[in-house]
Amino acid sequence: MKFASFLASHAATMGGKDAVVCGTERLSFAELDGQTTRLAQALRDQANVTPGQRVAIYLPNGVAFVRAFIAVIKAGGIAVPVNLPLSVPEVAHILSDCAPQAAFIGEATQANFTRAVEAGPRILSIACDPGCEADLRQDELLDAGKPRAPLDIPFDADACMVGYTSGTTGRAKGVVLTQSNYLFVNGYLNGWHWHLTSNDRHLCTTPLAHRTGMARLMNMILHGSTLVVMPRFDVSEATRLVREERITVFGMVPTVGRMMLQEVEARPEDFASLRVALVTGEAFPLDVKRRLCDALPQVRFYSFYAMTEAGAIAWLNSDEQFTHPDSVGRVWPGVDVKLVGDSGEQVPVGQVGEIWVRSGEPGCFSTMREYFYRPEDTAKTLRNGWVATGDMGRFDEGGYLYLMDRKKDMVLSGGYNIYSKEVEQAIQTHPAVRDAAVIGVPDHLFGEAVAAYVELDDGAHLDAQGVIDHCRERIASYKKPKYVFFVAALPRNSTGKVLKTQLRELYRSETTAA
Repeated sequence: MKFASFLASHAATMGGKDAVVCGTERLSFAELDGQTTRLAQALRDQANVTPGQRVAIYLPNGVAFVRAFIAVIKAGGIAVPVNLPLSVPEVAHILSDCAPQAAFIGEATQANFTRAVEAGPRILSIACDPGCEADLRQDELLDAGKPRAPLDIPFDADACMVGYTSGTTGRAKGVVLTQSNYLFVNGYLNGWHWHLTSNDRHLCTTPLAHRTGMARLMNMILHGSTLVVMPRFDVSEATRLVREERITVFGMVPTVGRMMLQEVEARPEDFASLRVALVTGEAFPLDVKRRLCDALPQVRFYSFYAMTEAGAIAWLNSDEQFTHPDSVGRVWPGVDVKLVGDSGEQVPVGQVGEIWVRSGEPGCFSTMREYFYRPEDTAKTLRNGWVATGDMGRFDEGGYLYLMDRKKDMVLSGGYNIYSKEVEQAIQTHPAVRDAAVIGVPDHLFGEAVAAYVELDDGAHLDAQGVIDHCRERIASYKKPKYVFFVAALPRNSTGKVLKTQLRELYRSETTAA
């Protein structure tokens, strides 16, 4: 099964229905299917895109992104979404690594694209905006493309995307994902458990180039639902869209949840159309989640634990949000999870081990096919079909999974394993704290010690001893921070993850200078 067949079916059965909405632009399913078929033909004929070749999509959220993404796949190519907040060196790394045949760019990305490709091989550029200079233009390709039947793509050409990891532990790696991956996760799993249908209207508040935004795009393709895309997130605009576009499914990361809370509580009637809220399972403040649930009693809240390499892993349904608030949920059906100790043995219930995930042959169901052109990294991560996630977790007797830490973020102090997430969560409960991140630093006596970097709320006051005393009341004494540093803002990557590599570098530079 391929995406093209789903779109063709939607165009035939509900062609006039909105497929994509962004700002003043709207495309029906008939228009989306026809335009992407013509663009795919032109990519083959004029851009020389052949099956298996990569095409970068360096565009902001919008109809042009959706059109380009689908056309690349219809042409047999492999789409490489590039997140806009990335720095020029990060973009250059991605383009050099995946060696695309072509790249879709716009006015917002032209300058950075030009700088990123200066020292590398030439990449054919395709402009999607009137003011953008490039080798080809998307509108001209659309005019030139023929509305023929979908191109004949080899049966085994299932790879559809190279999604680059956030790079929190090193240079970003390309994860090869397939149409089968998305069919299983965003078609079957999302559809079955969240009861998605063609009647749903999804609001995308995050970048389409990111995993969560891509999931909403896939829900549109696979279920025939409507995708309403925000060019950039804004609280008042999101409220208007929910009300006027009759949004039924709203995905939110913790930051969006916090920002939307005041509007939701002040005007719950504007959110009357909502029936499903998708919230990330990790680090979503419990009080925010509870207040959202109280304000919107008709909404079913679902949270989930997933990652690019392993796909969907676990989920909490609406009834479990407050009965198991510290858990990321129970394992999705069709997915196997085991916890592995340092010597490779499977650890018993209640003990912490590295989370390994399996779902049939890699690339067929939930788990990635491979890292792009990185056989050694693939071999380290894919172990006999299991994805070694690098996350540390434990199961309870009820089968609920608790995410303890990233394996590389674990602090080993005096023979004790200290999971930084547990310390971070203890610090984050202080009313003066906005966020916190914990790293292990060298200690001459214990091997490693805990160092905490703390971001305070505006106008709040707290000293290091206050943080330490607060932790001592909530976690074992050996887990409390030995060092506390206050920062105006924690360093984050383009998807909002804290860059602990930069915190380690900051600690080294400060201690060396001292």
